[in-house]
Amino acid sequence: MERLDAADVGSPRMNAEVLLMFVLGADRAYLYAHPERELTPEEAARYEEVLAQRATGMPSQYITGHQEFWGLDFVVSPAVLIPRPETEHLVEAVLELARGVQRPKLVDVGTGSGCVALALAHELPNAEVYAVDLSAEALEMARANAARLQLDKRVRFLQCDVLEPVFAEPFAVIPDRHAATPNSHDVIPSEDLRSSRGTCFSEFRDLDFVVSNPPYVAFSEADKVQKSVQEFEPTMAVFAGWHGTDVIAPLVEQAHRTLKPGGWLALEIGYSMRDEVVNLLSPTMWDDIRVVPDLQGIPRVVAAKKKSN
Repeated sequence: MERLDAADVGSPRMNAEVLLMFVLGADRAYLYAHPERELTPEEAARYEEVLAQRATGMPSQYITGHQEFWGLDFVVSPAVLIPRPETEHLVEAVLELARGVQRPKLVDVGTGSGCVALALAHELPNAEVYAVDLSAEALEMARANAARLQLDKRVRFLQCDVLEPVFAEPFAVIPDRHAATPNSHDVIPSEDLRSSRGTCFSEFRDLDFVVSNPPYVAFSEADKVQKSVQEFEPTMAVFAGWHGTDVIAPLVEQAHRTLKPGGWLALEIGYSMRDEVVNLLSPTMWDDIRVVPDLQGIPRVVAAKKKSN
């Protein structure tokens, strides 16, 4: 703990315990019940190794490879943003809006680890869920989490730049050639994709929800971001241009094209972005704009309904 304190790591005792639990493969109750437990030489060496990693600022989630979100265990790596408790407000907002929708069809844009898409699939057993990301590595991680949570038959994955597929014609779905069922999908290389354009993704229209925790930190505010985020988390999942809206602005436009009339766009936003994001939602195109605060009263989610006319 002294090493972490000297390295100015926040909550050094908690971090030391988390890393010790990781090394021992034990829970906190075991640590408290066995204070006399001595580490073997191998365990002590491993513990020193992970403490040294944490002292550099590397997030403990990347060291242990796990993070809890919505009561579910997610595998994480530096390829994806670490799921955060604040993002659970986005899931809560969508679940509230989805009440009474018999079979909601939704897409999670910038899925990363898959935490939002998989939490919604877990809570909405009748939902048709899609998850997209620009990063192929992130999609691999999301698919791994879907398999671990036994939701891989419920969620389809596609590599997209916002809502535009990277290699295919707009809204192309690529069947997984190794899948056991025709409902599973994979991201496949571009040379294979060119021969797979026959499957039109027309079903990606008329969505009930477009959901996203997009990158929204402005490069102009990079100095306000925690050092561990700047140095270890994926830049493309954190920053979005000089003003922070380089992803949100096209997403608002593309979401309007893919949502059915009365469908909802729901976004997580940065602490100072409320007015800027709301101003992107034209009153001629969007209705019933809602801003949901987090537990500290900070605007955290913006939701808007596509006008029916």
